[in-house]
Amino acid sequence: MGELVLAAKMTHVPTMLMSEQDGPIKGKRQAAIDGHLEIARRARALDVDTVVICDTHWVINAGFHINANARFKGLFTSNEFPQFIQNLPYDYEGNPALGDAIAQAASDMGAYTLGHHLDSLELEYGTLVPMHFMSREHRMKVVSVAAWCTVHDHDESRVVGQAIRAAIEASDSRVLLVASGSLSHKIWANKDYAANNGTFTISSEFNRQMDLHVLDMWQRGDHAAFLRMLPDYARHCSGEGAMHDTAMLYGALGWDDYTGKCEVVTDYFPSSGTGQTNVIFPVE
Repeated sequence: MGELVLAAKMTHVPTMLMSEQDGPIKGKRQAAIDGHLEIARRARALDVDTVVICDTHWVINAGFHINANARFKGLFTSNEFPQFIQNLPYDYEGNPALGDAIAQAASDMGAYTLGHHLDSLELEYGTLVPMHFMSREHRMKVVSVAAWCTVHDHDESRVVGQAIRAAIEASDSRVLLVASGSLSHKIWANKDYAANNGTFTISSEFNRQMDLHVLDMWQRGDHAAFLRMLPDYARHCSGEGAMHDTAMLYGALGWDDYTGKCEVVTDYFPSSGTGQTNVIFPVE
């Protein structure tokens, strides 16, 4: 029987890649990189063979979708930030059986979901950035789940999360589940970016305070209250992908029955107006 053994909410900001390149950001995101490496070390210690990443950079408008290809190889340039991520090489093994099983389980539970095996269907950088760093410590198969959901509600994403857990437990895989996305996500307006040192600042003090409050709730295990405020938090603080990655994560962990006390492995930091962190959610 398979097992979900580790779960995390993870940042994927492009400045992590730029932090290892010559220029004004060199070294500035080392703490976030170290958080990725630490999560990968935990995965290796737990004999994880597959990471399922709920990716808030894969936008979908109908149904739910899973990239369940057997192999992912290529060069990635972000169409959103081509000046930040360009010609990023990647080569990862997939887990088609698990990806297809998640799609089938979600559809059976009422959340219509398709698994895809297409070499032309690229991974998005919400998957590629975590994999870029985690693979240094531990090579894992990858399944990518679309989590920028434009017309879906959080309850449907909860069902997808439940399906992820059910499919894992019916498989022979040991899995790390990642919600890849920010906390608040109000990017600085282009005209305000330079004047506010936008790369390293938050665009809204309200958002920063809410982010810090959420992190405190997670560390105390006050997840039921967080889920009651999730729709408002995602809306008023511009949650990335409407925070459907987070809804999927909670669905897999037991939703409002979940009581685990989270561990912050990268202290909260602002990036281009948004709020970022790496947090481990213990699996109960």
